Amino acid sequence: MNRPEQSEQVFIERIRAKDPVAWEQLIATYEGRLLAFLEPRVADRAAAEDLVQETFTGFLRSLPHFDESRSLEKWLFAIAANKLKDHLRRERHVQSLVVSNDEQEAPQIPVVAGARGPSTILDSRERRIKREALLLSILAEEVERIRRDEGWTKLACLELLFVGGYRNKEVAELLGISEQQVANWKHDFQSRLKRHLDAAKENGITF
Repeated sequence: MNRPEQSEQVFIERIRAKDPVAWEQLIATYEGRLLAFLEPRVADRAAAEDLVQETFTGFLRSLPHFDESRSLEKWLFAIAANKLKDHLRRERHVQSLVVSNDEQEAPQIPVVAGARGPSTILDSRERRIKREALLLSILAEEVERIRRDEGWTKLACLELLFVGGYRNKEVAELLGISEQQVANWKHDFQSRLKRHLDAAKENGITF
């Protein structure tokens, strides 16, 4: 197992200074261990790999607030545990959305003049579930493509932008890349997502 040769404090300072060698050392040291922690707790390896990526991104975002008295290892695994908790919460939410109507007791819907009937309400709900499932599928496909073909840095960039809510300049500073590169990746992702949604509209699915 690769370990940084210098103290953790110096090692973290190198990462803060955007030293690419230090970043590679961090991933080489902890990626396999994080995966071993997460994989038995989720549905498949791909989900565990996504959570490892999210853990490293969370680590990057939290660097300005890192308490130097804490262990780097414990810090990373605490982030991973939080990411896992959020993932499992999302999974339970998605499962609750797709439960068959046959497994639920049909609600008693009062008849109100001018209100939509039960069949219309259920049809609307089913369309919403289908839209959500399609959107999740599109995003999963794009994340897997980026991870496979374009690498971690672009994936981290997009997560910081769209999940973390960071501005282009802040993302560029965190990742040690140019603002133009951030803008290019952002535009590319938005364009690809738009093409997916346009194709869905042609098949009668609107968002």
